[in-house]
Amino acid sequence: MAKKRLPLPKRFSAGLTEDAYARLRELNADWGLGNNYLLVVLLENLDRYADKANLDAVFREFIDEYGAPSN
Repeated sequence: MAKKRLPLPKRFSAGLTEDAYARLRELNADWGLGNNYLLVVLLENLDRYADKANLDAVFREFIDEYGAPSN
């Protein structure tokens, strides 16, 4: 049976730090998925692999260091 294709509309462009982009490229090398697919897998499954308390701490640390952007 043929594999399904996941259509991804272009929603936004994202700026990444060098470290974040390197991690994305490493995942791409391991799994052979493009950046868009990798981000879909990571974000749609975040609760399956990220501990809520740890994730909250990471966001708090980031905001403490860099602040939150004003929209």
